[in-house]
Amino acid sequence: MRIARPQRQRLLGLLTMAVAPIVAFACQDARDPSSQVVLPAISDPAPVATTAPVPPAATAIVANVSVDDAALDKGVKPCDDFYQFACGGWKKATPIPDDEASWYRSFNVISERNEATLKSILEAFAKGERASEPSAKALGDFYSACMDEEGIEKAGLEPLRAELAKVDAVKDAASLTVALAQLQKAGVDALFAFSSGQDFKDATLVVGQIEQGGLGMPDRDYYLKDDAKKKELRMKYEEYVTHLFVLTGDKPEDATKSAKAVLKIERALAVASMSKEDRREPKKVYHRLDRAGLKAQAPNIGWDAYLTELGVPSVTAINVAQPAFVKAVSGLVKSVSVADWRTYLRFHTIQGFNRQLPSKLVDEQMKFRAAMTGQAKLPPRWKRCVRATDEAMGEALGQAFVKATLGAEGKATVETMIRAIERAMNGNLNKLSWMDDATRARALEKLALISNMVAYPDKWRSYDALKIDRGGFLANTSRADAFEQNRQLAKIGKPVDRLEWLMSPPTVNAYYEPTLNQMVFPAGILQPPFYSNDRGMPANFGSIGMVMGHELTHGFDDGGRQFDAKGNLADWWSPAINTEFEKRASCVEKQFGTYEVPGGDKVNGKLTLGENIADLGGLKLAYAAFKSDSEKTKSESASGFSPEQQFFLGFAQGWCANERDEYQRLMVSTNPHSPPQYRVIGPLSNMPEFAKAFTCKTGDKMVREGASKCEVW
Repeated sequence: MRIARPQRQRLLGLLTMAVAPIVAFACQDARDPSSQVVLPAISDPAPVATTAPVPPAATAIVANVSVDDAALDKGVKPCDDFYQFACGGWKKATPIPDDEASWYRSFNVISERNEATLKSILEAFAKGERASEPSAKALGDFYSACMDEEGIEKAGLEPLRAELAKVDAVKDAASLTVALAQLQKAGVDALFAFSSGQDFKDATLVVGQIEQGGLGMPDRDYYLKDDAKKKELRMKYEEYVTHLFVLTGDKPEDATKSAKAVLKIERALAVASMSKEDRREPKKVYHRLDRAGLKAQAPNIGWDAYLTELGVPSVTAINVAQPAFVKAVSGLVKSVSVADWRTYLRFHTIQGFNRQLPSKLVDEQMKFRAAMTGQAKLPPRWKRCVRATDEAMGEALGQAFVKATLGAEGKATVETMIRAIERAMNGNLNKLSWMDDATRARALEKLALISNMVAYPDKWRSYDALKIDRGGFLANTSRADAFEQNRQLAKIGKPVDRLEWLMSPPTVNAYYEPTLNQMVFPAGILQPPFYSNDRGMPANFGSIGMVMGHELTHGFDDGGRQFDAKGNLADWWSPAINTEFEKRASCVEKQFGTYEVPGGDKVNGKLTLGENIADLGGLKLAYAAFKSDSEKTKSESASGFSPEQQFFLGFAQGWCANERDEYQRLMVSTNPHSPPQYRVIGPLSNMPEFAKAFTCKTGDKMVREGASKCEVW
């Protein structure tokens, strides 16, 4: 499901899976609860019969192995390059599949297993089997409609006609406003996003949220920067837009003019857009207004008609995340011709529904995706349909997933590990020499009030009101988007639901949400190689324990620390201690800003600061928790490695990855996470515990000393 963009900016997850509508087939961000169900606890996934092809790399993970010997490159010294030492053998033996832009030993391998399980479930539902399970018919019908390639090809552009009719109805500024609301409700990303969100300064209340949007490329920099690569991608993007217009009926000369009109509007939006670095700063995206204030800020947009069309005519409390952007849109509404607005909306409508249309349009999109990421071809149809179903009805599918995969043991163990991580943070806060007592007390209060949600929601969402049939993939998707939009908008003016999940249970990820002061660990990630009941606890603490520590540290990173124990944006740091934190954070920003990817692009130390602080803190907390109870975490040597070495190898081997050069360049331009090799090298080079475990000495590449050594928490 689509998460409103303000929520996406705050959601501090372990890994960003999708970067923009044009680059990703489906987001894996599902949300919500409703309807009770009791399920078993977490263990290793049970075998699932499936015909889904699984790449050789996916079968190489053995659940009970603490150290994967085959992944090692013993020709490299661990104190020179620990990432290559831990992962070099795996990297050499594991090519990236043609239908992927990157391949992780952990995330992708688990996703392959999860998607094979989901495929088996959905195929059963599509055949009418297991009909008594929640939403079984709707899930089976949605998946079947997506898999009906013959029907989609035969229907051609006809399913899109109703959406394009909304564009054709635009005759002036007033009808533009109405069409905008109609299209946004159906899932089209045009101009800006309107949804709901927690009020930053009143954590009990949900308000309306307006967030910048409307770009077809991943970020404003792709329109504004003039380096050779960005210029080349702009040219390819214009070709892509042109070809979409041709494929939907325009003459080539008309399509060329239309593409230029789209690019002109999008460039104006890019100029007005807030930078990705500034969007990480909570105070810069909080501007609470009432309806009158919104009208004064953007007078050329018919807000009353717009909100009425969305179905929320009485909304008054609204946060405008980027006021300068909304003002610019208001100006564009007046200055851009109606004909150009229709052209812009037509493209974004085609683009928004591209994956539900005939293969000629999907293939055209894939060409541009290949230029952006290096990915050679689309994933198989069944994968795309599994992901689309998860996006549309994530928690309904999640109920079936956890029943199929969760055993009877591990949830209690996972929760025990989380508590150990929290105790480690408590001990750390009490020992910090740079924090004064008043700020320490507020930090300890925040830690004590963090809530943890593990595996699946306590309360599941109901999809009974969502109409799904086998007759049309595009219609189903449009109704699912409208269903989610209505659900989001219905929250405005009501108390915050603190039981809501922002990811579906099969998602291979985890997150911390600062406005809720909450950590969430979906069932999807609580599997090998991140976690297994059958391997030593040192490796478990190094892998899933680091994930837990990472999310906990997000509550105290450069953004999360600005929210108090109850989730309110508040200045709870004394000025002197605030300065001390910023000095330590600056060290991390400088360290990661020196790292490069192929082609010479450098990691953006400011954009990735929160994630790098979380990696550094998370690893430190996981190690402290691992060492805190030697009896429970005692382990014999494995493959000749001590328990301490197993911890660090368990961590590093969770981040083994191969990424295409184009994809790495895209990620350093847009992603708040550092590339995987630096997520290993960066934190470990600051840890004396690592140096001790592998007998690294002063002067070794994996040992940072003096002013270059960074420590925040």
